[in-house]
Amino acid sequence: MKVILYTDVKHLGEMGDVKNVANGYARNYLFPHMYAVPYNPETVAYFESRKEEIAARKEQKRNDAASLKDKLEAVCVELTMPAGPNGKLYGSVSSQTISDYLNNNGFDIERKRIEIPGVAIKNTGNYHCTIHLYETTVAEVKISVKAQENEAVSEKKASKKEVNEKVETPAEEAKEE
Repeated sequence: MKVILYTDVKHLGEMGDVKNVANGYARNYLFPHMYAVPYNPETVAYFESRKEEIAARKEQKRNDAASLKDKLEAVCVELTMPAGPNGKLYGSVSSQTISDYLNNNGFDIERKRIEIPGVAIKNTGNYHCTIHLYETTVAEVKISVKAQENEAVSEKKASKKEVNEKVETPAEEAKEE
């Protein structure tokens, strides 16, 4: 069934877009929620009269996406994660981790818009990810993953050093005698 979207519908399109959808989807979801109207000469004429308004909304979204792109590219996502001595993470950095970091720092980015090369980051180091903002606007964000200093590991190392010092001390005393 051919419909014209009355509002922006996530994963389907924006206001004024003409889409082909399943009959049940249109009847049971889009029409009752007033997300779309049937495609007929009356509705086409109505949206033609609002064409300038719709174009202005889309242009505003493009401008917002361009400014957001500039802000995102200026940000370096610095994450501190628990990792082993060789730099391998205990877990991974996924698009959800990056989305949470950006949301905590004032950006409203969905995790589905974030694309990490290789699906997830599993080692410490410097990386980059791609964030799809609007239409063809894409931002490249730098990611720096650092190993977290683990207190339990440092305490074990300190206790091992003390044990080694205690073991060496009696042996040294025996050699001196």
